[in-house]
Amino acid sequence: MSKPMVIITGPTAAGKTDLSLRLAKAIGGEIISADSMQVYRGMDIGTAKILPDQMMGIPHHLIDIMDPDQPFNVMIFRRLAMKAAEDILSRGHIPIVTGGTGFYIQALLYDVEFSDQDAGGQYRAQLNELCREKGQEYLHDMLKVCDPEYAAGVHANNVKRVIRALEFYHETGQKLSDHNRQMRAKTSPWNFACFVLYHDREILYDRINRRVDRMMKEGLAEEVSALYKKGYGRDLTSMQGIGYKEFFDYLDGSATLEETADRIKKNTRHFAKRQMTWFRREKETIPIRKEDYRDEDAILEYMRKTLTEKNIVLPSQLI
Repeated sequence: MSKPMVIITGPTAAGKTDLSLRLAKAIGGEIISADSMQVYRGMDIGTAKILPDQMMGIPHHLIDIMDPDQPFNVMIFRRLAMKAAEDILSRGHIPIVTGGTGFYIQALLYDVEFSDQDAGGQYRAQLNELCREKGQEYLHDMLKVCDPEYAAGVHANNVKRVIRALEFYHETGQKLSDHNRQMRAKTSPWNFACFVLYHDREILYDRINRRVDRMMKEGLAEEVSALYKKGYGRDLTSMQGIGYKEFFDYLDGSATLEETADRIKKNTRHFAKRQMTWFRREKETIPIRKEDYRDEDAILEYMRKTLTEKNIVLPSQLI
């Protein structure tokens, strides 16, 4: 029988962290973070990173494992997440993968292999230089020519994904949109349930706005400033994350703190919309519209029932 795995995903601010803790307690699970930013040390507030005293004694993996100037990509994630999952299973526990980076989750679930070219190199450097010289829209226009379908689903501001798609086409001659379609057709080696949490749009956007306000009160500006003073500049992949890249205009005096917060809210809302577009395309997902349930206990009970029906968790494993 395929090995068990649970995925809890969805857009940012959907409440994934709290529910993952409750589920881990209920089924004897350990949590693997599928967040491309929470791997970085010192980037806590802007990533909404769970802190040790909030973990309820549940082991968490792939959090605080990199410095902000170290590379992290889907290949590294897949390798580390696979190792963590095997370790968790060896202890008789269930791996619970939690996060909103859909590409990472896809790579783990369907055992996607990547060639050496995917690691980047000279062509990526050329694209980054083009972006600096001619702007983000120029790169996005390049993507429209070679892969219009993928370009339609990614905003020009998401330079990282635009460059990855251009790089993939350059190295393989294949459109990334076609590649993703092929990956979605693969059979997973895992016996898994992939729960996608979401709210109605108005509620989600309000949660995002309030979360950003809370981050600002908790000292997000000071966190970014401290990273900048340590030499972590805007060209680093880590510092291109939402909640960090917006601060560079504030740091050089060309934007106010209020304007910076508004940009973070706007970019986060756009990001959440793109996340939902991704998850709707994925097969074998179990959508959970949180407004359909009276409370978190009802959602947890539904998840437990689903996991037993799919033989991912045996009744004897339920706590």
